[in-house]
Amino acid sequence: MEITARDVAPGSVAGISRRMRSWAQGIGLLWVLLILCGVAIYLSPSFLQTGNLLNVGRQVALFGIVSVGMTFVILTRGIDLSVGSIVGVTSVSAAMMLAAGVSIPIVVLAALAIGVLFGIFNGVGVVVLGMPPFIMTLGTLVMGRGIAMTIADGQPKSLGSAADGFHFLGGGFLLGIPVPIWIFVAIVAVAYFVLRHTAFGRQVYAVGSNAEAARLAGINVPRVLMSVYVISGLLSSLTALIFVSRLTVGEPTAGTNLELEAISIVVIGGTSLFGGEGGVVGTVIGAAIIALMANILNLLGISPFTQQIVKGAIILAAVGFEVMRHRKGR
Repeated sequence: MEITARDVAPGSVAGISRRMRSWAQGIGLLWVLLILCGVAIYLSPSFLQTGNLLNVGRQVALFGIVSVGMTFVILTRGIDLSVGSIVGVTSVSAAMMLAAGVSIPIVVLAALAIGVLFGIFNGVGVVVLGMPPFIMTLGTLVMGRGIAMTIADGQPKSLGSAADGFHFLGGGFLLGIPVPIWIFVAIVAVAYFVLRHTAFGRQVYAVGSNAEAARLAGINVPRVLMSVYVISGLLSSLTALIFVSRLTVGEPTAGTNLELEAISIVVIGGTSLFGGEGGVVGTVIGAAIIALMANILNLLGISPFTQQIVKGAIILAAVGFEVMRHRKGR
């Protein structure tokens, strides 16, 4: 059955059905999150310490911001493997500009522009050249990492005297809560509103459900696809700025494997790899689940190498479940 733009309208049968499935998935994810919290409290009493909870919140925010961008892309049945390298390029670029004495507002705008340019580059490859998103963004991933290493000469870049002035974005507090968490909450609120209450959001779901049907319904599919890659690039660069601010150094290797974290968060959050189903609420819960599991493993003293095995298994389980659910839905 083809799904048109009208089918994803708020009052349509398909739209209501989609929201009901998302609601049911969200309830299930909340139970998983609550169970993990109970396990964490049982295994380690230090889990409830304020410092540890704030650390978990920062992790949710850092992974969650880039995952929101990934959500937009995956909703259109795409993928963006370049987010990690965008973080690397933006990190060293921002650090070098700050060290050179460029004002912080200009650095922030320039850094965000880098993400937008990467997003446009990916969008042109997918939309204009017709390249598969996986191949296009994989190529951008490799190129981006090479660019970061080249301009930084393979070395971390200090912020110089600007470190103290730039620390607030990633290491500061507002009303006792880390600033990155406030930024994440604002981004989630905007993304939720855009996806659920704007024409562009409905177009994103329509393109992911059936791009050809969306085109026949009058939706500018190339514009929608270009936009989601720009959003992903923009949020990747914002994540990089938070990394630089918190670590007070620009690492060319920053964001390594971040694309895998983002994809796993989005899929665990219930957004379908086949497009047209999911949303940012599930992404928030997925980010919390991943951050909480990592925190539990750290508290238990599990080695980072073993943690990679666990994360890989989680990704395979989530994707496998999604594939089986998609087959049953045919």
